[in-house]
Amino acid sequence: MARFLGVAFGFLAVVLLQCAAAQTVHVVGDNIGWTIPTGGAQAYTNWANSKNFVVGDILTFQFATDSHDVLQVQKASFDACTTSNSIGDIITTGPVNITLDAAGDHFYICTFSQHCQLGQKLAITVSSSGGTPGVSPPSTTPRLSPPTTPSPTNTPAICPPDAPAGAPTSPLTPPGAMGPNVNTPPSESSSSKVLAGISASTLAVLMGLFF
Repeated sequence: MARFLGVAFGFLAVVLLQCAAAQTVHVVGDNIGWTIPTGGAQAYTNWANSKNFVVGDILTFQFATDSHDVLQVQKASFDACTTSNSIGDIITTGPVNITLDAAGDHFYICTFSQHCQLGQKLAITVSSSGGTPGVSPPSTTPRLSPPTTPSPTNTPAICPPDAPAGAPTSPLTPPGAMGPNVNTPPSESSSSKVLAGISASTLAVLMGLFF
């Protein structure tokens, strides 16, 4: 039983240490505290610029009760130092621990008299992780290669090249290409001679029959 309790206590201690490491406590203004700064609102601006605020961190406002208070407002009310459009209620008992539960811009003022107008106001930017707020990762858009132009191919000529001037033109089938056994048609003069011979013979036969 004692061993089991020891293991459970050790596990709880590790969890608490991890939670403590994950949260950062920021004492507003450090040594200045939450008061009217001698350098005006720029003093809290310089302090905020030196910090990195992450969701889960804690803001600690150190002030004496009934001397100051803390109110979270929207930017318009922050700029005008008014309590209109406030976020939550005014906290009048110090010190105050406020957990940053959302990323974005957060604005706080003191509503006592003219304290806000005299510079008791704080604006911070909270990021969702430990990176620097407002910094986006580099673009990883792939580079596109230009389209390649295909190389020209040799196209066979459809028509034969022109013959040089003065060269004889040849028929599609050269003489003798079809072989020696191919009979060529008789010329017109040979046909006339054959017909004339047949007509003369026929005439001689007819004259022999009548005479």
